[in-house]
Amino acid sequence: MIWQDIFIAGTDTSALTIEWALAELINNPHMMERARKEIDDVVGNNRIVEESDITNLPYLQAIVKETLRIHPTGPLIVRESSEKCTIQGYEIPAKTQLFVNIWSIGRDPNYWDNPLEFRPERFISEVGNLDVRGQHFHLIPFGSGRRACPGTSLALHVVQANLAAMIQCFEWKVKGGNGSVDMEEKPGLTLSRAHPLICVPVPRINPFPSM
Repeated sequence: MIWQDIFIAGTDTSALTIEWALAELINNPHMMERARKEIDDVVGNNRIVEESDITNLPYLQAIVKETLRIHPTGPLIVRESSEKCTIQGYEIPAKTQLFVNIWSIGRDPNYWDNPLEFRPERFISEVGNLDVRGQHFHLIPFGSGRRACPGTSLALHVVQANLAAMIQCFEWKVKGGNGSVDMEEKPGLTLSRAHPLICVPVPRINPFPSM
């Protein structure tokens, strides 16, 4: 069923994006603290963060953009050339299946300073107006044009709101090791983690205070 494919595809990629973002924040506690402070300043600790708050949380939005840049859950997209063309000296016949490597584009040093470094600040100070909706071809986690992901807006709402709540309501502790998270990737149609993210949520506020 088509609706089942859409549902499964949407939930899987959104969950993976949240997982990668949380892993990066655990490995960068100063970023986690900055995001938490932003949420506390805007929302406070008497209620849980809501979707309507996201527009007032620019650093949280930058974290999600940076996660989509360095960990695109759809690392490859497929297109078909409608007519014969030549691109940078390469002749591409009509009806050719083309694989666009989004993972590689997001890590290209020709477009990104220190591309392997997770740095949300780049989307505030350097390229703050850069969007993820396919208007800038060096950041296309949802594809671009008429074949772009139809669930982009929903995915951004789901990822940002849920990640914000997880940052606001919990401290995240990693069991064993040195307190850091392994960031090895697993090959596949979606960009999954090679090892599950195993950590312990420690409540920091009660999101449902008693009346």
